[in-house]
Amino acid sequence: MVLEHFRLDGKIAVITGAGRGIGAASAAALAEAGADVVIGARSQDQLDETTAAVEAHGRTAVAVAGDLSTRDGMAELIETAVDRFGGLDIVVNNVGGALPQAFLDISERTFDAAWRFNVTTAFNMTQLAVPHLLQRGGGSIVNITSTAGHFAIRGMSAYGTAKAALVHLTRELAQDLAPRIRVNAVSPGAIATSALDIVLQSPEIHEAMVDGTPLGRLGEAWEIGAAVLYLASPASAYVTGEVLAVSGGIQGSNLELGLPDL
Repeated sequence: MVLEHFRLDGKIAVITGAGRGIGAASAAALAEAGADVVIGARSQDQLDETTAAVEAHGRTAVAVAGDLSTRDGMAELIETAVDRFGGLDIVVNNVGGALPQAFLDISERTFDAAWRFNVTTAFNMTQLAVPHLLQRGGGSIVNITSTAGHFAIRGMSAYGTAKAALVHLTRELAQDLAPRIRVNAVSPGAIATSALDIVLQSPEIHEAMVDGTPLGRLGEAWEIGAAVLYLASPASAYVTGEVLAVSGGIQGSNLELGLPDL
């Protein structure tokens, strides 16, 4: 009986940044539960891999390669879902990211770019999607934030600030869009993806991150996909405005980049 509430048969999901990592894992998880998906990313080759994973679950994936840092790029995803499937029910705002840097090395342009790529993208996608979600009776929006938005980490002034804003945007939108549209977020810790490889520049950083995680390992992308499925499905029908941490139990930063004192 309970497992039936995780089913997404007949539902349509749009997922940004779905070419690899958490976005690809989320697409596969929603497809396994019965959803068809529209997936967006820059790389067509990566989208082809995600499409194959979705089709392996017997569902349909429509890939849209393009620049998801713009409102026009977001609109193309929404329009594709409406044209191909007649509407949408689920939005996963996954696209985002920013490289760690010492504070004095962060330019205004870099700081602004981190904000736009992590916060404005979610704002744009949500605003574009809402009329179509309402046409189908409502829906669910899931934002992918980060533990960097909860804990102060040296070197993460741009990324951490942007993710903290996305956490609050999640809570604001949950109020604005209730009761017909639920808005929640997943806050991953250190997840073993190619994006994390950029940060794990030495075995020492990797070891320190694992040692600083109570569960003693990095997370897997499918574990975030499972959390996305919960928040996207009727199983979480009484949940909105919440941030679900999938972080191995960390209660503070487990990342030390070795940046020196000023």
